[in-house]
Amino acid sequence: MTRFSVLDLAPVREGDSVASALAATADLAAHAESLGYRRFWVAEHHGMAGIASAATAVVLAHIGHATSTIRIGAGGIMLPNHAPLVIAEQFGTLEALFPGRVDLGLGRAPGSDQRVAQAIRRNLAGGADQFPRDVMELQAFLAGDERLGIQATPGAGANVPLWILGSSLFGAQLAAALGLPYAFASHFAPAALDEALAVYRRDFRPSAQLKQPYAMAGFNVLAADTEEEAQLIATSMQQSFVRLRYGEPGKLQPPVPGYYEDLPDNAKAMLAKVLSISAIGTQADVERGLAAFLRRTQVDEVMLTGQIYDHEARKRSFTIAMAAAQAMAVREAA
Repeated sequence: MTRFSVLDLAPVREGDSVASALAATADLAAHAESLGYRRFWVAEHHGMAGIASAATAVVLAHIGHATSTIRIGAGGIMLPNHAPLVIAEQFGTLEALFPGRVDLGLGRAPGSDQRVAQAIRRNLAGGADQFPRDVMELQAFLAGDERLGIQATPGAGANVPLWILGSSLFGAQLAAALGLPYAFASHFAPAALDEALAVYRRDFRPSAQLKQPYAMAGFNVLAADTEEEAQLIATSMQQSFVRLRYGEPGKLQPPVPGYYEDLPDNAKAMLAKVLSISAIGTQADVERGLAAFLRRTQVDEVMLTGQIYDHEARKRSFTIAMAAAQAMAVREAA
């Protein structure tokens, strides 16, 4: 059976605070747990007024205390920003606090622009070649490999599953070579989805962590009880992508009636491309969208996300999405 999980960006709403955003994220995680979602991940972004999850490990501790059974994790940690030892310590600490519940997804993008990346004070000269070495070094710290000459405390011996994240063939190839689960960012960068999944499955090599390929892909859900309401709440995320594309990122904006219809054609074309892996509408619309996505990709797990301004509407969207997933499962079992 396909598993369903949640990715949240801890969105900071226009007119609201980081504290409120973090409280809402913890509440959403508890809600996702009650609905039966498999995992709840947050992502590392820096220098963005509308995203409160920059200190990802700290946010995960907050979420862990608000929940009891759902897996929590990073989707992901941008490893070029960090020394692998520090990440081993952070996620070893999380695993000690929430045993058997912690995931660690790893990406190679900075999660910011170059000015912010420089401010993080990491050496950025290594390029893409450094990322595989950092992943393997992190694996060694978590395994307590004595050849390192250093023990990560906490961290050594921690049972923290690693994932490779990506939106290109690079991540697919690395996940396959290392025998790790792979998560594709199709919720905002869908262009290479099909080819990346094919490469990952073709080249996968079994490892101590994983014997068979395990693929997850992102999917936007903006669901409501009526089509009109769903189209309205979707305008907040549309505004975010338009503002980001034009170099004006900011806090999550309230929905605007008629926003999409009033956009110029080039902005509509951009949204159609980056948000092509989405379902906007009622439960029936979500069922159709998810069913088509699963037929296309055959992924083992779908990571649902959706930036919605009103917190209760956001919770309702994930409730409808899980109802859609359960209805699909019932039909498959019949």
